Amino acid sequence: MGTSYYELKIKNRSLSKKQGAKLLRRQGLIPGVLYFKGEPTENIELDKIVINKAINSGQRIFEVQLEGKKQYSMIKEIQFHPVTDEVMHIDLMRVRRSEKITIIIPLALTGEAAGVKEGGVLTQSLNQVEIQCFPTDVPEQIELDISHLEINNSLSVSDLTAPNDEIVITSPPEINVVSIHMPVEEEAVIEEEDEIGIGSDEPTEEADGSVEKTDESKERTDDSN
Repeated sequence: MGTSYYELKIKNRSLSKKQGAKLLRRQGLIPGVLYFKGEPTENIELDKIVINKAINSGQRIFEVQLEGKKQYSMIKEIQFHPVTDEVMHIDLMRVRRSEKITIIIPLALTGEAAGVKEGGVLTQSLNQVEIQCFPTDVPEQIELDISHLEINNSLSVSDLTAPNDEIVITSPPEINVVSIHMPVEEEAVIEEEDEIGIGSDEPTEEADGSVEKTDESKERTDDSN
């Protein structure tokens, strides 16, 4: 059974200026480019709903139809709106199934770490990993079993295992992926209730032992004189 790919229906984009891109977005379309090394770049347009489904599909390689010609591509870059987070522009890079590609895929932790069971705190430092493989071999993710990870220990990229021999992990091996450490104990805060002036409604005594008079008490004293 052959590998199936999510299909992206794309069209050549007739309007390439900035004003044209705005007009496309009003029509529910996303401007983009399709390119391949050594070949002219194609200005394209895609349906916004189709793009969002493709992004959420979990796939990395897509089948595209352009002018009746079937091609395969990967999403190289997506530009999002800074406020609404909507897709504003997309770059597709054409790939050949007979040539290896370099691509970044998710990194997932599996199992419950022994150190967490003992009360440790887990910190994941790396969520994605770079790999090199044929387009037909791109996995949805790379998994790392952390079941035996104990407190004050860590795992790095060098501890990752590729799903098969056709996939090479190209991220630097020394990069930390996950670690477990003891929780930081909160310092006990000791409140000194005997501090002078804290929470007291009594008048304060001056250094010579006399009591500072309020305005009301001073007025009574003046009247008596």
